[in-house]
Amino acid sequence: MRTAATADDALITTFGRLVEVHAALGQQLGRALEQRCGISHSMFEVLLRISRADAGQVSMGALAEQVALTTGGITRLVDRMIAARLVQRVPCPTDRRVYFAALTDAGQAKLAEATTIHAANLRQAFDGFTQSDLRTFDQLLDRLRGARLG
Repeated sequence: MRTAATADDALITTFGRLVEVHAALGQQLGRALEQRCGISHSMFEVLLRISRADAGQVSMGALAEQVALTTGGITRLVDRMIAARLVQRVPCPTDRRVYFAALTDAGQAKLAEATTIHAANLRQAFDGFTQSDLRTFDQLLDRLRGARLG
């Protein structure tokens, strides 16, 4: 028989630590990207997701899911990125209601610059972790990512 969770439940504490680490790293990494190459962490994620997509383009709906934004939020972000000439909208050849986001040459250059900065900052953040630690961490995150509730 399960008992009701209390505020000091170990899993609640563990999840709280995960949230704290995510927030702190996100702020630090995002601040570094903005200071050193002029883009937000969200913009970096969009550039990265597009670059990894099939044919170098991704639908706005899929992009919203991948970066955990609403469709309205991703539209506003992509609009800012279009204004900065980092991405462009490409119409779907089979469905005129659908648009894809694709990198411009300037977006590809900015991604290369930001990736170098981001990777160096991540190496610093994970300094002291062994390769074995990182493999285990990846495996645990994959298991957690696959968890289904309810």
